[in-house]
Amino acid sequence: MRFAFLSLALLLPTVARGAPDFDKDVVPVLVSHCVECHSGSEPKGKLDLTRKDSAKHAAELWKRVESGEMPPKKKLSAAEKGVLKEWVDGGAKWGTDPIDPFAITTKTRAGRDWWSLQPVKRPALPVSRNPNANPIDAFTGAKLETQGFEMAPAADRRTLVRRVYYDLLGLPPTFEEVEAFANDKDLTAYDKLLDKLLASPQYGERWGRYWLDVARYAETCGYERDQVKPDVWKYRDWVIKAFNDDMPYNRFVLEQLAGDELPNASAATVVATGFIRLGTWNDEPNDPNEYKYDRLEDMVGATSTAFLALTVKCARCHDHKFDAIRQTDYYRMAGAFWAGYIAPGPREHLGGPDAKALGHAGVFGWTDRGRDAAPIKLLKKGDPNRPGEVVEPGHLSAIPILDKPLAVSPVNAKTTTRRLQLATWIVDPKNPLTARVWVNRVWQYHFGAGIVRTPDNFGFTGEKPTHPELLDWLAAEFVQGGWKTKRLHKFIMMSATYRQSSLHPKQDEYAKTDAGNRLWWRADRRRLDAEALRDSLLAAGGNLTLDKAGGPSFSPVIPADALEGLSTKSAAWKASPAAEQGRRSVYIFAKRGLLPPLLTTFDLPDTTLPNCQRDVTTVPTQALALLNNPFVHEQSAALAKRIGTKFGRKERVVRAWRLALGRDPREAETKAALAHLEKQAERFATRPDATLDALASLCHVLLNTNEFMYVD
Repeated sequence: MRFAFLSLALLLPTVARGAPDFDKDVVPVLVSHCVECHSGSEPKGKLDLTRKDSAKHAAELWKRVESGEMPPKKKLSAAEKGVLKEWVDGGAKWGTDPIDPFAITTKTRAGRDWWSLQPVKRPALPVSRNPNANPIDAFTGAKLETQGFEMAPAADRRTLVRRVYYDLLGLPPTFEEVEAFANDKDLTAYDKLLDKLLASPQYGERWGRYWLDVARYAETCGYERDQVKPDVWKYRDWVIKAFNDDMPYNRFVLEQLAGDELPNASAATVVATGFIRLGTWNDEPNDPNEYKYDRLEDMVGATSTAFLALTVKCARCHDHKFDAIRQTDYYRMAGAFWAGYIAPGPREHLGGPDAKALGHAGVFGWTDRGRDAAPIKLLKKGDPNRPGEVVEPGHLSAIPILDKPLAVSPVNAKTTTRRLQLATWIVDPKNPLTARVWVNRVWQYHFGAGIVRTPDNFGFTGEKPTHPELLDWLAAEFVQGGWKTKRLHKFIMMSATYRQSSLHPKQDEYAKTDAGNRLWWRADRRRLDAEALRDSLLAAGGNLTLDKAGGPSFSPVIPADALEGLSTKSAAWKASPAAEQGRRSVYIFAKRGLLPPLLTTFDLPDTTLPNCQRDVTTVPTQALALLNNPFVHEQSAALAKRIGTKFGRKERVVRAWRLALGRDPREAETKAALAHLEKQAERFATRPDATLDALASLCHVLLNTNEFMYVD
């Protein structure tokens, strides 16, 4: 009866409850349920409910709602019906005209008041029990206290050094490096270790690989012919160098979007614009005109995903269904790329400008055709055959403080300068998204999950930050610190939050209320990604060659059975010479149509779209690959040779543990290993290298352990 009484109360005459305020009460109902269909250039039923003229249809609207005919899917609640009826009974008085459906957040979509669109403001640090706490720990600690939680104990030094090496270099520390740090009594030992690793050339190879995922990097075009994109590997090398040089992130953005338009443009900055051109390319599209807009969508999508974590491309056909992004916003942003080489050109140019247009030979980059490009038109329902009004290039209207049209380029400019203006808008310190997005990515790669756990979506359908104040504090600190990523690394890694153990004495208790570790009460154990796994196997076998950095990519050996499904079989892939096979995995030739099976088994991502967070799966094929893959067996045999047979069995066991796992074996492990060696030696007794083969078998076991595969 109580709920029935409340429903009836909502339908009482306006006089009893007070007339609803149009902008405050009625607009949220219309925006949540009606204007998605009844607005825009072609509103359903020719009824545009965003404009005052529609008020004359209010009575008819109410009849449809009351009968249940409208809205057709998600019906109005009793409270919403009450508001609508009172508004109609009161004369359907209008307020702001036209309605701005993107002004406020409702139950079904985000408005311009959405959290990620608000200015970044450095919050005050929470009061901490430890006055000398790292600011990160002040924020995480405050939330833990509200739940009655405590952080896990600090990870021991041997665990921590392995974590740090993998985080910054993607490589395991040697036994000697582990022991040196574990026994270093210097109070600044950890600080010095971070500085040493951040200065290592392998740092850029590790962190550059993360960005290549986001940039949808590959070296071929995709589609049937999957042609090689010449010199695109130079973009990969540019990315690695940018990280090693600690290029400020705002400059990192500028060069990738407009390296050809910068005042000090060079071959290197033009190489950076390869970012725009990294998507797939079809040299024989069924509809060249439609494909032109598909390529444009790729460029807008990659840019907005990588730098803004917004799904802008969803607004190609209509206003965004969930975020404050108008359809016109999509075309405003697309206008920055419109004057480029979007339309299919000569096949040999692979869908982009040639060396003459770029001004540099041997560069796979991007530039404009010039200032006289035709204007871009909005496409009705995204259909190239239904062009609408001209849309002037500009920025996203969702950030009013930065919303302005792009300036006309100077008369003597070689390009439109639109991309440079867009890039400048993205890195404007007032842009609320850019620093937040990058800080979140760096946090994600250190912790396994971001403060915002949907790193490619800061919109309505994404997750909200677990610690919004911490995210803003870090974003503000990052910009104030000159957009320097290495400084951000060190700040995060010096925190107690980062240095926690992955084991907590109250783990079972805490997991009942926070199984996802959203409060960061312990470190998460993480499996090696595909490249770190391959590189670690090479390191264990003594076959990793770190001196061959950069330059043209190499093609790894791919088992013949993996080529069986291809029409050209072995002709589709030619492995590089043996001397190249020990190079780091970041330098593997990235062929869209044939990614290395061992790496894809361990979640190497598809390269068609930006990948901001790899899947981490646990499937039987992974265990089978490690047990049976020829590459793994080769590294097991190589590790056995490193150990050698000149030592006694016990010494061989010790050396095996040190080289594979970076530590000495425990007594029980030694006993089990010796038994294994004895058994395998008997099994291989008739072989000429029975002792070495038995040792290789033990090494193979170690390379299949969780300890080798996971980082605590």
